[in-house]
Amino acid sequence: MQPKKLLFLLSAAILVIGFSACKKEKTYEIETTFELSGKQAISESLTEDANNTLNETIESLGLSGNREPLICMGTTTCAAVSVTGGPFPKTITLDFGSTGCSGTNSNIVRRGIITIVVSDSFRLTGSTAVMTFNNYYVNNYKKEGTITWTNTSTSTLRSWTRQLVDGQITAPDGSIWFHNSVRYVTQVAGSSTPRNLLDDAYSISGNGQTTNPSGNSRTSIIETPLHKEVICEHIDQGTIRFQGPNHFATLDYGNGTCDALATISIDNNTPRNITLP
Repeated sequence: MQPKKLLFLLSAAILVIGFSACKKEKTYEIETTFELSGKQAISESLTEDANNTLNETIESLGLSGNREPLICMGTTTCAAVSVTGGPFPKTITLDFGSTGCSGTNSNIVRRGIITIVVSDSFRLTGSTAVMTFNNYYVNNYKKEGTITWTNTSTSTLRSWTRQLVDGQITAPDGSIWFHNSVRYVTQVAGSSTPRNLLDDAYSISGNGQTTNPSGNSRTSIIETPLHKEVICEHIDQGTIRFQGPNHFATLDYGNGTCDALATISIDNNTPRNITLP
């Protein structure tokens, strides 16, 4: 075979191999983005459940400065609740037991212990609440990390900054992922009826990062504010964008229907459906 022809064939073979390797690498990166987007969707659900638990606990104990009868989901009715400390700060312990239990109006099963340290009345601007978890599970998903709420309310608007650090989720199948986020939470319904939590709704914005055990990470930003009603166990509206190496994913919670469904699309292509726990 002539040297020029041999060189041409070798060059062509190298190009084919290189193209195939690039295609496989791109597919791997896209699937990693899809996987981490879905895992972050689960993390959001578990954090919003923690948010509901916090608010109900604070209100039921009268630590918001109001002791009128409370209308709520009954999230903490099956937990053993204890409070220690002077006037403030106070430490609240919620023990849901080792076998798991559900609230009076919810099918969510919780087990393990939540500890909340409250600096002052939760309705006061500048007050904080720090939540940690001890062998704590929601629907068999183990939740770890520290969530800090800081009240940023004004005279006309109830709002909080919510920071999650060292977040870790262990799924029922044993898979693990890590997440950190900063959320800016604004109450958009129910503020005029502070002792009726069932009409409360929140708008949520912010950014975060999700990482798998292999060290692959995706940063995210809420593009369209998330909408969460207390009476709904899931986020029902809003979008989160996840940035991949040469692509992006969009997690879409839908149009406001209360359900466990969401979609994930890559570069605005045909979305895939996911179901949240």
